[in-house]
Amino acid sequence: MIKKVFISFLIAASVISCSKNPISGRSQLHLVPEQELQTMATTQYRDFLSQNRVISSSSNRDAEMVVRVGRRITQAVVSYLKTIGKENLIDGYNWEYNLIEDKAANAWCMPGGKIVVYTGLLPISQNEAALAAVMGHEVSHAVLLHANERMSQGLLQDLGGVALAVAVSSQPTATQNMAMAAYGAGSTIGVLLPFSRKHELEADRYGLILMAVAGYNPREAVGLWERMERASGGQAPPEFFSTHPSSGRRIDQLNKYMDEALTYYKPVSGSK
Repeated sequence: MIKKVFISFLIAASVISCSKNPISGRSQLHLVPEQELQTMATTQYRDFLSQNRVISSSSNRDAEMVVRVGRRITQAVVSYLKTIGKENLIDGYNWEYNLIEDKAANAWCMPGGKIVVYTGLLPISQNEAALAAVMGHEVSHAVLLHANERMSQGLLQDLGGVALAVAVSSQPTATQNMAMAAYGAGSTIGVLLPFSRKHELEADRYGLILMAVAGYNPREAVGLWERMERASGGQAPPEFFSTHPSSGRRIDQLNKYMDEALTYYKPVSGSK
């Protein structure tokens, strides 16, 4: 009886909470209210900023560039969403852009528009348009609701583990342990990681569009990832075990998306 209840709950949760993303049209799982996720993100963002060195945009050219690019990208979000009649998707967003002193080549955007760029990214991005490629990509993750989808997948995975534990509870301990280990490996490699790679490629596509709408040449994204590949020194894990696609696959996909992105590109004075 307990097993049937858990299985019924898993099926109901996945069916009721699946919907099409209003931008990409892809089916997504949303178990967490977006407003709740944004509130959590704001709290985490404040904590992160308090524990790291924030570089002031009023006295640093790199930080000023991060803010400038961030504003142009987020304005592009508004413009693009208006063209598809989905501007309400960013209701409640309160955009923030900060440069953090950190050697990692990284950047991210939390739900609700909380953006961070690490100083370690700038020697690789090298120019404003390439930085726009990164920020457009990260902002796309937020606008496409990828964080909600990933969290929802994690919740469903946890519930599936509970259901399996109930189903094998009458089996010998060794059998239970083997079943749970197989479930953990299978659900992570078979479901969660491929979804992450799908998210990355989806964010690449819409990131190109956003940087183009913002007046940055989307071709700069290819050069950026070529430099990323060289900077990694070939240390990336095999794509099958990674949450990110390989740099080579990413570059191939960027080139496939390029014609679409170029239809949105109108150079702005001072951009490349």
